Amino acid sequence: MKKDSLLKSTVILAVAALVARALGIFQKVPMDYMLDNVGNGYFNSANTLYLLLLMVATAGIPSAISKMVSERYALGKIDEAQQVYRAALLFGAIAGVVMTVCMIGLAPVIANHILGEPDAAAALQAIAPSLLLFPLIAMIRGYFQGRQFMTAGGISQIVEQFARVIAAIAIAYAIYAANPLNSKGIASGAVLGSVFGSIAAFAVMVYYARKLKASDRRSPKIAADPSRKLRLRTIYRELFNLSIPIVMTSITVQMLYTLDMYMVKPLTKGYFDPELINHWWAVLGMNAQSIAGIPVILAIALCTSIIPIISSAHATGDRKRVGEQASLAVRIALYSGMPIVLLLGVGAYSVNGFLFQSAEGSAIVAMLTLSTIFQIGMMVTNSILLGMGQPKKATMHAITGILLKVILSFTLAPFFGVYGLLAATAICFIWALSFNILSLRKRTTLNVIGKRWTGFLLTSGIVAAVIGFLEWAILGLIGEALPAKLGFLISCIVMGGVLAVVYPALLVLLRVVTAEEIAIYPRPVRRLLSPFLKLRGTRMTNR
Repeated sequence: MKKDSLLKSTVILAVAALVARALGIFQKVPMDYMLDNVGNGYFNSANTLYLLLLMVATAGIPSAISKMVSERYALGKIDEAQQVYRAALLFGAIAGVVMTVCMIGLAPVIANHILGEPDAAAALQAIAPSLLLFPLIAMIRGYFQGRQFMTAGGISQIVEQFARVIAAIAIAYAIYAANPLNSKGIASGAVLGSVFGSIAAFAVMVYYARKLKASDRRSPKIAADPSRKLRLRTIYRELFNLSIPIVMTSITVQMLYTLDMYMVKPLTKGYFDPELINHWWAVLGMNAQSIAGIPVILAIALCTSIIPIISSAHATGDRKRVGEQASLAVRIALYSGMPIVLLLGVGAYSVNGFLFQSAEGSAIVAMLTLSTIFQIGMMVTNSILLGMGQPKKATMHAITGILLKVILSFTLAPFFGVYGLLAATAICFIWALSFNILSLRKRTTLNVIGKRWTGFLLTSGIVAAVIGFLEWAILGLIGEALPAKLGFLISCIVMGGVLAVVYPALLVLLRVVTAEEIAIYPRPVRRLLSPFLKLRGTRMTNR
């Protein structure tokens, strides 16, 4: 088994995340047709709380494992790395049991006293058993990330999503066919698919763990040092010292999404019409958060793959490589994230109308999606700080951002409804990102795009204007001549096709990217940009 580079790791994880996100949306589309607004609320409330609990229990530990394992392998302390791995597996098994029991027991309390929807308890309890295996899966993935083998985690993620979506749709449809008005049962059946996904993902990770173990046996051995036998208490102290700050940074986005789902009703009740509030509740979880999750796919992959690389360079004192890799990661996230954010944000009416039952709530989708460019930057810079051994800095920025979001939510929601909540979320992203960048500039030679910001902002503005004009023109010309879904599809295809040409062309023509920079990118990216370099009269040197 060969190690993966930063770019290869990112591509592997990005493809896996893209497939997972596409399947996640594929699952939500039929749910939107089978469930009413309240049923959608049950389904999304269970999913968001489940993801938050899972991240609280596991998000920090795998990242800490990745850092601890990569550092020990870089220093030749292989036996210690294996001890860390075994201790993490023990923690994962215990955490799975505890979380499952708590989720089942607290579901009625959450449904009655927080959501004010007693029937939502069934969906919360149905998703609980999947928490048994996911902590263990997360520990194994963290170990593989530390060893810089990303393929296993990517494949397990894809298999998990296929199993989850197929099971969820099948169970939900069976209940829907028996009684279309049984929103409680349909929502519970849909979230039950996560249990099947966890079983499939666990089987894949066990297979790769055995494969890696066999590969290690054939590798040259490094004699174990008996004096370096680590106690569980020592391992857990280091794990938790690293993971507690990591948890706060890792769960920031999911916590914000969960807060929005659980605050939209209490903070707007009495100020707006109940039917409108239920509409916001459904659109926020079903449409907006689903679509807004697409632009961050590559950032999630970067966050995972950059940690062991930065940790290894930092452990050996290679400050130059830390700066280079950090700058490359932020640059890739920025260049790749912005066009998707603009397409899904500016073109939200067409995207939302094509994917879901109707285009209603597109303003909510657009507002949340456009803010994800700041979310992408926050996530990547969080991971860089973690790899540099500065998780507390990222933690403080995240905590203060969340507190600011809560204060602003209470202030804005009574006046602006769900849009006040989304504005508060965007401000939280901007706050955390700004302080992360300040911290990185103090500790490394971070140089994202230097003096090319003017060209990049001009590129983004032109692309946004082109997308907005194309959507307005296409939908206006089509009118009622074609079915609405077909019109939305045509609009999405045209906007995406024009974006694929205009965006890279402007990046090159406005000198946002240079021939030297493009030469270090993967071959498919070089092939994509080389024609635009010829238009500018620049030749690219092959490397």
